[in-house]
Amino acid sequence: MKIYRPIRRELTLFIVMSTFFLGSHLNAQTANGYVYEDTNNNQEMDAGEKGIPGIGVSNGSDVVKTKSDGSYEIPVSDDNIIFVIKPTGYALAVNEYQQPQSYYIHKPNGSPKMDFTGVAPTGPLPESIDFGLIPQQEDNNYDIILFGDPQPYTLEEVSHFNTAIVSELVGTKDYKFGISLGDLVGNDLTLFYPYLHSVSRVGLPWYHVYGNHDMNFDAETDNMADETFEAVFGPANYSFNYGKVHYIIIDDVYYPDPRDGSGYWGGFREDQLEFLENDLKLVPKDYLVVVSLHIPLTDFGSGDQFRDEDREALFDLLKKFPNTISLSAHTHFQMHDFFGKDRGWKGKDVHHHYNVGTTSGDWYSGSDDSYGTPNSRMRDGTPKGYAVLKIKGNDYEFDYKVSGADWSEKMHIHLPRVVPQNRRSRAQVIVNFFQGSSKDSLFYRVDGGEWMPMRYSPMHDPVISKVHHDWEYNYTLPGGKRPSFPVESTHIWRAGIPNDLDPGKHEVEIMAKDFLGREYTGKASYLIR
Repeated sequence: MKIYRPIRRELTLFIVMSTFFLGSHLNAQTANGYVYEDTNNNQEMDAGEKGIPGIGVSNGSDVVKTKSDGSYEIPVSDDNIIFVIKPTGYALAVNEYQQPQSYYIHKPNGSPKMDFTGVAPTGPLPESIDFGLIPQQEDNNYDIILFGDPQPYTLEEVSHFNTAIVSELVGTKDYKFGISLGDLVGNDLTLFYPYLHSVSRVGLPWYHVYGNHDMNFDAETDNMADETFEAVFGPANYSFNYGKVHYIIIDDVYYPDPRDGSGYWGGFREDQLEFLENDLKLVPKDYLVVVSLHIPLTDFGSGDQFRDEDREALFDLLKKFPNTISLSAHTHFQMHDFFGKDRGWKGKDVHHHYNVGTTSGDWYSGSDDSYGTPNSRMRDGTPKGYAVLKIKGNDYEFDYKVSGADWSEKMHIHLPRVVPQNRRSRAQVIVNFFQGSSKDSLFYRVDGGEWMPMRYSPMHDPVISKVHHDWEYNYTLPGGKRPSFPVESTHIWRAGIPNDLDPGKHEVEIMAKDFLGREYTGKASYLIR
């Protein structure tokens, strides 16, 4: 994207009113520009390069469509980011960090002084703000990468993330782009660029969601809490298309929490909801809509994590689309939730919300793994890793990759090593199916016998419980940083195992059938004595 070009058209710049917006007295102006086909990929609108009609351009709340010659006009204040909504069949140029160049920041006076540097003064509104789109062939079936919470607090933890996650993906040709679902760093915003440098090694266009550890904590209002994020990553709210999918990246960290003036709450400002409403007006109803945010729409644990009226407003906007999914991270455990009409969903069937496991796992805790980095097994027993969204036209599947393991590692099977023969026993097989949900079914059999159903039993994962016992009862400290306390895992099944068989080794097979009709298997064994 360039803010100047050889072919100049006069921009009439005038003050239309003085308005009070989110606590700031701002001057409203009109930004003009063109969206054009950048055939030579030089990010300048050269002679012979034509404007593209019907493309969305936004200021973060309004969305306008380009005219027949590719031109647009949109109102701006003294605190706006103007961005183009990438259409299907086009690409955006990327910078050295693989960030799509889809936006122009207009902050004539820059960000207010804060603990971490925000946007430098951008000066007067340019004569023309133009966006070049590069024609590309886009398949309807493709895969993308999802990173939950890299969240390094130190350069050493950036190195852990780089080694155990990014290094597995460097140079991959299997994916079209990636999305990091917030908490890109852990409060120290000077780590934004080390994080970016690491992610850029993958070599794919990358989109970044704003998280509650990516904010300016000294901000007094929510719209000022992302000033450093904006300086590095651009808008916190935007959208783009690829194939038959419309992707929405949205900030759902409301700070300070209006209930008590401190902390944060999941939710949206009014201007964000205006953007979503205006954006979705341009989306074909047969597209899959993928909403990426940080804080889950689900209320989990004992708290009220997401403002109910904002979830309802989002569902109102999505109800006309028969194909939707929302993605989050934040919790450092993996979870699927399904919103039906009894929980506010007003669209077709149910709305699937996928809370993705994190790349930092349990905040880089625990003993070292095969990479020499903290194993970071999450509080629900899910190993650290990353997810994949597999797009199939306007439908999808998902997958989860455990760091340092083969793609086939989908479950942990917990069995007692030895059980007594023909004596009363409470021995059980307990299975943590890492990417499982309440809609899935698990079965087991012993020594090739008949398949029998397992009981869905949300509970603490035995592995995590053992780790905590080791920290409590060992006389030598286990390696690494002490992990977090376990939480109830939503993807555990269990069943009793027989001990009336012959003495010796017996094999237990597990078959998981998920709600998408896919099957996964695993094996473990125990001894009878």
